[in-house]
Amino acid sequence: MSGPAVPPPASGLLPADTTEDVGERRPQVAVLPIGSFEQHGAYLPLVTDTVVACAVAAEIAAAHPVLRLPPLTISCSHEHADWPGTVSISAATLYAVVADIAASLRRSGIHALILVNGHGGNYVLRNVVQESAGSGTRMALFPGSSDWDAARERAGVRTSSYSDMHAGEVETSILLHARPELVRSGYETADFAADERKHLLTLGMRPYTDSGVVGRPSLASAEKGKELLAGLVDSFAEYLALMTVGGGDGVDGAGSVDGAAAASVRVTP
Repeated sequence: MSGPAVPPPASGLLPADTTEDVGERRPQVAVLPIGSFEQHGAYLPLVTDTVVACAVAAEIAAAHPVLRLPPLTISCSHEHADWPGTVSISAATLYAVVADIAASLRRSGIHALILVNGHGGNYVLRNVVQESAGSGTRMALFPGSSDWDAARERAGVRTSSYSDMHAGEVETSILLHARPELVRSGYETADFAADERKHLLTLGMRPYTDSGVVGRPSLASAEKGKELLAGLVDSFAEYLALMTVGGGDGVDGAGSVDGAAAASVRVTP
């Protein structure tokens, strides 16, 4: 006989719920982790953004009564196309997939969806949330800029949010805490500054960094990663309250939730 089932780590990519679990809890709100499949230097995996989004979603689901969905693992990483391994889908495809998921959730009785975004290049998610008004699904985009700022301050992150763009202190810290086995040696000496990135959308990342890193991963630690996640879980409570207050379609008839936060979301590309 096999031993008792070992639950997956909190940062596991896939939730372990059964239909009985979901039926018993009857969650009103679903959270959808959205990552990417792109280069993160020589020491973090291509799935870094997905691991980050899943770690945030797993901690949220452990603290709040939500339905944690499996992640979207490929998104809009076109600015990283010069590095081997990076794979992208179009913004239109990402929009359509999220809209289809929202529609499917409505059919199963869930009318609130929070997108937990781990990749800064997924700009279209702001439009998904903005245009959800009147769709029958309340939507929000998490974390927002203020959520990250509060979490960074709590964790004692030293790099500014602008300078800590990619594979830097924040992302490396979260993986050191949530999935340390995925972090290779080399981050300790991989710091690279590139604060002048005026034409990144046009030129992509390559003109600004040879290694693919923009930030100071040498400052990362597992303890910072733990505190970053804890700070984001605290911030999530406000979003959950917005999604569950009142009834019908939207807040004050608006449909989507926290548009200001959605419009200012800042995460690392």
